Amino acid sequence: MTEPAFRGHCLCGAVRFAAMGAPKWVAYCHCDSCRRHSGAPVTAYAGFASAQVTWEGKPAVYESSPGVRRGFCGRCGSTLFFEGERWAGETHLHLGAFDDPAALVPDRHSFKEEKIPWLHLGA
Repeated sequence: MTEPAFRGHCLCGAVRFAAMGAPKWVAYCHCDSCRRHSGAPVTAYAGFASAQVTWEGKPAVYESSPGVRRGFCGRCGSTLFFEGERWAGETHLHLGAFDDPAALVPDRHSFKEEKIPWLHLGA
């Protein structure tokens, strides 16, 4: 039996990715940096071992703070991934970039103390 592949791409399709196998985790992130990078009140990621992720097209990368890299499409600007020294060997892919984001269900929250006050969480 082959491992599942989770595929996705940017808005214009210039950058595509595939993540093989199950993610290590799926979570919401409430940190200020993720909000600014995505333009959303909260982001959601699936964390994969970097070796599980392959790319077609080259994402642009911005070092948002020391040891933190954020990837996006240099053509259309779509937010694609996060990598950080604190999470060495992991690539955190934005759920909104997946072809089937409903297949990846967040089960935890990161930086919940930075949550926007008007955002009400179910659990």
